[in-house]
Amino acid sequence: MIWLTWRQHRKQALWTAVLMAVLAAAVIPTGLSMRAAFKDSGLADCLRRLGHDRLATGGDCQALSQRFDNQYGAMPFLAILFLLLPLLVGLFLGAPLVAREVENGTHRLIWTQGISRRRWIVTKFGLVGGAALVLSVVYAVGVSWWFQPLADNGLGRFRYLVFDLHGTAPIGYTLFAVALGILVGTVCRKVLPAMGISLVAFVAVRALVELLARPSYLPAKSLTYPIDSPVLANRFTGDWVRASGLRNGTGELVMPDAQIGCAQDGTEASARCVADLSQQGFGPGPYTNWQEYQPADRFWTFQAIETGIFLALTALLLFLAVRRIRRIA
Repeated sequence: MIWLTWRQHRKQALWTAVLMAVLAAAVIPTGLSMRAAFKDSGLADCLRRLGHDRLATGGDCQALSQRFDNQYGAMPFLAILFLLLPLLVGLFLGAPLVAREVENGTHRLIWTQGISRRRWIVTKFGLVGGAALVLSVVYAVGVSWWFQPLADNGLGRFRYLVFDLHGTAPIGYTLFAVALGILVGTVCRKVLPAMGISLVAFVAVRALVELLARPSYLPAKSLTYPIDSPVLANRFTGDWVRASGLRNGTGELVMPDAQIGCAQDGTEASARCVADLSQQGFGPGPYTNWQEYQPADRFWTFQAIETGIFLALTALLLFLAVRRIRRIA
């Protein structure tokens, strides 16, 4: 049975190996280049001295960061391609697993030749699921290593799409995609419709979790500081800033998605800056900059929660798939 499963899926395994080799050829040279530039430019040491205080001046790190961004600012767009790998694994390994057998009618031969459905399920699911697990771990470790300089340079690991490339979450996504493809294949019983429905369902579930569930995993924290403060919010902390803006003396948010910096308190320029804001109808002072954020040190907690969600969905989908297989004539 193991040999037969390998014979049936060796083409997918070959193309998966080719895809991983292509990704490695892109990731390893660019990753080494980014890490060398990040260290040799002095940016790594500068950020280490700057620390992770919520408020900081930034100092020379801003100039070094901009120089690094000018050189490697396009790399995050390449990272978007990596988001497709869990989906591709689900489409080409999960969806055909049952659908191809039923569509070709070979399931009748297999299940009447002394191989029980339970043994068939365990072998097929075990081998394909194990391969998907190994693949997702290699993918998650490799992409996390590649993206680290970009994350340290202000992108952080919490941002949308960036979060999906790091930690344990890609493992959950990959296993979920495979289980989803298997279940849809038991319902559609044809490969191409199963792949199409799996694609739509995977994107829908990912979007719902990312946009609706993830922001609510833990209560967000708030940061406020005067507009005439000598320091500003430190963008190198890696925090997930969900909202920001300018608040007046009554606490009303009068300018969303903005950060105002006036001269230091006590100067004529500072008083003129505050007066200008008042004349523009923003209400009484004192004015403060405000942020709502998730601290960077919650990253692994969020990763564990999201991975747990997708592993639970994986278990549910596999349970439903087994029930469907037992009912196939």
